[in-house]
Amino acid sequence: MSASKPIPKPTEGELSILAVLWDRGPSTVRQVFEVLSAERDLGYTTVLKMLQIMQEKGLVDRDETERTHVYRAGEAAELTQAHLVDDLMERAFGGSAMKLVMHALASKKATQEELAEIRKLLEVKHGRA
Repeated sequence: MSASKPIPKPTEGELSILAVLWDRGPSTVRQVFEVLSAERDLGYTTVLKMLQIMQEKGLVDRDETERTHVYRAGEAAELTQAHLVDDLMERAFGGSAMKLVMHALASKKATQEELAEIRKLLEVKHGRA
């Protein structure tokens, strides 16, 4: 995968596959299919085709050294999430991190643990930790 070529934004279905790969690590089509088909009605060939498309897009890498191909995520979950948040912040919130965070906190009640982590992160960002 080339560092100069930006990775495209994954679709919702592609994110589901990436979530499996991030959670389980490198996996075969059958392994990804088994996880996803437990959650929803999905065919094996659909998962295979999606993984092939994702490889062409650079979202996953395929190890072809064994008879059964093994796929792994092209980027770490944190990096993909950062790209998606940056894109959302630019497109929906005019580049404002504050508006994004305020909307996120207003739309879903945060737990006390989550709020404590947010406070800790803010302290670190402001050099108080």
